[in-house]
Amino acid sequence: MRQDYINDCPEYLMDFLTNLKLVRDRADRTEEAYYIDIRTFLRYLLVKHGDVNANTEYGKITIKDTPFSYIEAFTTYDAYAYLRYLKDDRKNSTATRARKCSSLKQFYFYLYKKAMRIKQNPVADLELPKVKNKLPKYLSLEESLQLLSSVDSSNATRDYCILVLFLNCGMRLSELVGLDLQDYSIHNRTLRLFGKGSKERIVYLNDACVNALETYLKERAEDPKNKDLNAMFISRNHRRITTRRVQLIVEENLKKAGLSNIGISTHKLRHTAATLMYQHGHVDTLVLKEILGHKSISTTEIYTHLGNDSIKNAAESSPLANVEMKSKRKKVKEESPVDD
Repeated sequence: MRQDYINDCPEYLMDFLTNLKLVRDRADRTEEAYYIDIRTFLRYLLVKHGDVNANTEYGKITIKDTPFSYIEAFTTYDAYAYLRYLKDDRKNSTATRARKCSSLKQFYFYLYKKAMRIKQNPVADLELPKVKNKLPKYLSLEESLQLLSSVDSSNATRDYCILVLFLNCGMRLSELVGLDLQDYSIHNRTLRLFGKGSKERIVYLNDACVNALETYLKERAEDPKNKDLNAMFISRNHRRITTRRVQLIVEENLKKAGLSNIGISTHKLRHTAATLMYQHGHVDTLVLKEILGHKSISTTEIYTHLGNDSIKNAAESSPLANVEMKSKRKKVKEESPVDD
C-alpha cells in the first residue's frame, strides 16, 4: 500500500505520512487510514475548485497534483462546508465524519506547528461531530460455546485455535495475524503481542489457549510446504494468514453456529472476551486495560458494560426491593341495597 502513497501523494501529504510513521511511530494500518481520509479531503478540494468534473467517479480522482495553494486558502468556514459535504453528499455516518475531521485536524496541525508551511491553522478550533456512545455487541457465554463447538472445516484445528485466542485473550485482528512462532512461550504460558503503534505487551494463556495452540502447532509442523517459517498462522497458500482470511474464517463459523445475523465480527469477538472476563471472571478494569492494551481506562470502560442479568440482580439486591405500600385509608363497608 505504501507504494500507492508514493505514486498518488503530493509531497506535502507524503511528508505528513512519513512523520506519522517515523517520528510518531504509528502502525502501517494507522498510516493507511490517515492517507485514505486526507485523500477524500483532497479529492473534495479538486472538485470544489473545478479541477475535476463533479460527475467524475470519486475513486478515479487522483490527488498527486493537488495544489498546495488550496490547502493554504482553506478556512474554518470551508471546513464546516466540507463536513456538510461528507454528511449530505458522501452519506458518511457520524462516526466516520468524526474520524475524517480528526484526521484533518492532525494534518493541519502538522503543516502549521511541525512543518511550519502555513501561517495559521484554520481547523484548530473545529468541533468534531459528537458520536453517541453505543453498547458494544458481543456474544454471550452460551453463544461463545456454541461458536467453538460448531467449528468444522479442512483447517478445523487452526480455525478453532484462532477463535479460542480471540475469545480468551481479547486480541486485535492485526495482533493475531502478526503472531510469530517465537512470540509463544510454552514455558511461561504467554503470547507476545504488538498492538497499536507497535506497542508490545504480554498476555497470559489459560489451559484452553495452551491446548488449542499445542494441538495446532503440532499439525502445522507436519506441513512440509510452509513458505513462511516464522508466521504462527498459515493460510491455504502456505504463507502467513491475511486479515481478510481470518475475517472469513470468523464469518463462516458464525454462520455454521447460527450466529451470522447478529452483527458479530472479529472485533466483536474482542468485545466478547472483555465482557466475559468482566462479567464472569470479575476481572478488575485496570487489569482488563492491560490485557486489552488500552492507553486509557476510559476506553476499557466501553467493554465493561453490565449485562441485563447483572442489572436485574443489582435492582433485586436493593434493601428496599420488597417494600410494599401500606394503605392508611379505612375500607368503607358496603351497605346492602334498601328495598323501596
